[in-house]
Amino acid sequence: MSGFTRPAKKSLGQHFLHERGVVEKIILAVDPKPGDRLVEIGPGQGAMTFPLLDRHGRLTAIEFDRDLLEPLAAAARAHGELELIHSDVLDVDFTALAGGTPLRLVGNLPYNLSSPILFHALDHAAAIHDMHFMLQKEVVDRMAAGPGGKTYGRLSVMLQAWCEVTALFTVGPGAFRPPPRVDSAVVRLVPRPRASVGIADPAGFAAIVRDAFGQRRKTLRNALARCCDEAAIRAAGLDPQARAEQVPVAGFVRLANVAAAADPPG
Repeated sequence: MSGFTRPAKKSLGQHFLHERGVVEKIILAVDPKPGDRLVEIGPGQGAMTFPLLDRHGRLTAIEFDRDLLEPLAAAARAHGELELIHSDVLDVDFTALAGGTPLRLVGNLPYNLSSPILFHALDHAAAIHDMHFMLQKEVVDRMAAGPGGKTYGRLSVMLQAWCEVTALFTVGPGAFRPPPRVDSAVVRLVPRPRASVGIADPAGFAAIVRDAFGQRRKTLRNALARCCDEAAIRAAGLDPQARAEQVPVAGFVRLANVAAAADPPG
């Protein structure tokens, strides 16, 4: 695989992917098509960047590490057209970047920023066609978890409410340089059409989910005392004595909509 090598910066949580077989599996999962607007988050040393360029011809990449910009740009010339954006991804307006053409996001996300990046992407879900991310396996397990277990939580509900979440495959530490201390996994997220999500007040929904899982041992009645009374919980078809981990995503959507109807935003 052509590219370049630079020492990883521990301060940025860098673990550079280098195993060709893993890269090929990711590109097969993404399956770029002509006209797709591909955006890579954190290209690093170009392990995915250059094969994606070989396959697709054009790519936008967002990289925070200034020291990687020049070598990425130089190495990319042999593969295709690379647009580099030097920025913290949390400062990138994906909606503006899309310019009316939905983005296909890919990336090996830094483990210490994975949740903030995911929530940032959710804020721009209407401008995103799909996402293929490498994350810590434990995070992917939480993203895809169903109700009833300890892995099901705020991240599970928020992502599954807005996206179809599919865990694709696990990747061992040896695929990275330096190897992390944990397994990784690749996940696909496909934002749902806004009309099918059915959430009347997104901010209110987010607040209810946050409070419900803020103290997992509390019942819904106690955990949600700030935003919902017992009547609202019952009106949503939920048991006030239940705990958050027992409530499916659709239950939280119903509860948020009951609450929004009782106290319309504005």
